[in-house]
Parts: sequence; structure tokens; C-alpha cells
Amino acid sequence: MIPAEDRYPHAPLPRRARLTWPGSARLAVWVCPNIEHYEFLPAQQGSPRDPWPRTPHPDVLSYSLKDYGNRAGVWRMMECLDAHGIRGSVSFSMSVGDMFPEILDGMLKRDWDVFSHGLFNTRYHWNLPEDAERAEIEASVAAWKRLTGKQLRGWFSPAASNTLVTPDLVAEAGISYLCDFYHDDQPTPIRVRRGRLCSIPYTMDLNDAVMIGAGAAEGADFLRAGIDMFETLYAEGATQPRVMCIALHPYIMGRPHRIRFLDALLGHIRRHEGVWFTTGAEMADWYLEHHHDAALGA
Repeated sequence: MIPAEDRYPHAPLPRRARLTWPGSARLAVWVCPNIEHYEFLPAQQGSPRDPWPRTPHPDVLSYSLKDYGNRAGVWRMMECLDAHGIRGSVSFSMSVGDMFPEILDGMLKRDWDVFSHGLFNTRYHWNLPEDAERAEIEASVAAWKRLTGKQLRGWFSPAASNTLVTPDLVAEAGISYLCDFYHDDQPTPIRVRRGRLCSIPYTMDLNDAVMIGAGAAEGADFLRAGIDMFETLYAEGATQPRVMCIALHPYIMGRPHRIRFLDALLGHIRRHEGVWFTTGAEMADWYLEHHHDAALGA
């Protein structure tokens, strides 16, 4: 097993060779709606963590708050991204493709990118034996192939429940990029037993589930944090290009009193030159072709 601390090389960002983006962009921005399904009575696997903290079950309130996203919020979010001409990169519970085919059709119509968030966001991978986790990852790959005929390109463990061998298993499954690490403002190579894999920066900071879902902030705070993050990364990107991730959940930012703040953030970013609105797969393809091998040897 590759030790966790050796998964990626330590390379202080100011001392790295200069990263390039298409069109000489100084900042790559990817917008990541998490389109998930939370089971009402989830199967227990991997970890005894209870996804529904209000007990005794059934937790109708919490379940229905999440379900809002797949019934109403996702459509409002799609319209917002459409208005700005932005393709989403979806952190996708693969079960949604069968349970809510209208959502899948809407994503495919817009040519949105997808990275798997497992089958359900209530089935955790912590403590799974390697063969069991491999089967879960392969099930996601098979589901996407069945639904679309395409190879799954990215991976983000359900509820961020990755294990020490997750990178090896996703690379083994033919997946190109991973979102389980939050360690950098640029893509980085990930050492795996076989194949090639890169980490694309995902965020737990500018993430509505962390900021707003935890009750510590509201839509205006999300907008302010987003502008602050953008302004810093955009300025720094003049000398060393960066990545900005905007992590969203339709059951949170897709609500009627918050969507205007997402619209305002995207409008602010779009008023700047040198921004590449992109997807996880596009970033991974560019990085693997132009930078991965040199960075891994650093």
C-alpha cells in the first residue's frame, strides 16, 4: 500500500514550474452541483454513521429537505447556469440516473460533465474491505456506461468517505481524476499502484453544504466568500494559474431565496478576462497531457 503521506509529491506552489491553461487563462473555474440521493432508510455498510441525526427514525423532515433538490432546486440551478453559458461538473449519485431520469436527461442535454459520488450519498466507504470498495466503484462505472455509453471520468467518494486505497481503485477502474483531496489550488498528480490519476481541486470552503447547511452562513455570505476567493486566486493566477471550485447542492443553493446569490457570483466572475469556465474532465485531460508526468517526477 502506498502510504497516505506519499500519495502526492510535496511541491511548494511558488516554486513549481508554471502551470498553463488553454488560451493562457489565469484561472480555471469549475462549478460542481452535487446531485445526490439520500436513502430514507439506508443500508448499513462501511460505517455505522447515521445520515439522519434526528432520531428515532423515520426522519421525514431531513429526508424531505434533501429531496427538495431533486424535485425543484436542481431545475432552478440548471436555469441559472444556462443563463451564464456554464456547463456543470456534477458530483452524481449514480442511482439518480434511474430514479429521476428527467434529471439525467437535463444533464445530458446540457453536456454536463459527471464524476461519481457513489451509488447513494448514504452508503459510506469507510472501513470497507478493498474488494467491497472495488465493487462499489465498479458499480458506478458500470452504471454510467449503461446510462450513457461513456466511461466515467471522475470520482468523489460518497460523503467524502474515502479509504486509504481509494486512489488505487479508481485508477484501476479507468477513472482520470479524483476529488477526495483538498490540498492545493492546482491539479496535482496522485501516485497509484497502476495507471495515471490526478487530483482536481474540490472545495469544502466555498461549499454551500458546509457554509449554509451547517447553519453558520446564508446566501449573502456565500456570495461574499466567493468573490473574496475569486479575487485572490485571479490576482495570483497572473503569475501561477490556479483553480477555483464552486461546490453547490440543489437542496441548498437551489432554493428561491438563495439562487440570486449564485447568479451574482457567476456574473461577477464572468466580467473578468482570462477565466476558463471548464469541467473536471477537461481539466484532467489538459493536466494529464501537459503537466502530470513532469510534476510526478518533481
